[in-house]
Amino acid sequence: MQKDSIKFAFFGTSEFSIIVLDELKTRGFVPKLIITAEDKSKGRNLVMTPPEARVWAEKNNIPFVQLKTLRENESEKIIRSYLPDGFDVFVVASYGKIIPVNVLGIPKYKTLNIHPSLLPKLRGSSPIQSAILRESETGVSIIRLDSEIDHGPILSQKKVVEWSTENVPYAEDLEKMLAKEGALLLAETLPNWVLGKVQEVEQDHSLATFTEKIKKADAELNLRDPASTNLMRVRAFHLWPGAYFFQNGKRIIVKKAHIQKNELVLDRVIPEGKREMDYADYLKGMKSIQAPRQI
Repeated sequence: MQKDSIKFAFFGTSEFSIIVLDELKTRGFVPKLIITAEDKSKGRNLVMTPPEARVWAEKNNIPFVQLKTLRENESEKIIRSYLPDGFDVFVVASYGKIIPVNVLGIPKYKTLNIHPSLLPKLRGSSPIQSAILRESETGVSIIRLDSEIDHGPILSQKKVVEWSTENVPYAEDLEKMLAKEGALLLAETLPNWVLGKVQEVEQDHSLATFTEKIKKADAELNLRDPASTNLMRVRAFHLWPGAYFFQNGKRIIVKKAHIQKNELVLDRVIPEGKREMDYADYLKGMKSIQAPRQI
């Protein structure tokens, strides 16, 4: 089957989704429709901002629909209306919403998901950050979605990267890497899936581990913890909310750090109410205050 003959809709919202879309397009896979989230208010001025997947759709002249929820009966009708002859498959990558079974079953060859972990490890909403905090390796899995979160059978899987405790990746870098590799793996898998040449493998559910939605409190650095643990926090929460500690009642967000002689050395910080700067420059401005060089 020709790549451009596979009629698929794409469900996605974030930067991860955009990397996947770009890689798929490069390899001749272009969606007939993009389903994404609603616009949200962002920044101090609460400006209504479209999700990145909508911006990509408009730039590439792809029809898109923004749905508050997919649980309403009307959502299925809306999606079906964009391609009356029917979709072959749905592709999901960082959509951020639960997709009900009636929607998963719309396309002829069901719904596939790019999940950035080596399932059954790290099911849930924060597999990239959780891999940095808990694991020493990670990868991507292509699964068929079912009624439970990240529970469906595996079509293909690839280990992408491994690391040591002193050289853990930043979440931003890991996200880009896994999105690209996930798209490549999907591009290899999708044509054979549609032709019935891919054998599903049920996950070993007894080995499943789970992740949770990140809270700001998760990113606070604990001075009693080993340097390696705090380095993991800095790099796992690099994008959001930013690992932090308090100095004289002010929150200091740590953007970059490394380990030297078993101590966490700060490189880049954002002091509360100020711009990002080198930690050395922050110290110069704190001459009259005892600020830690290391944590």
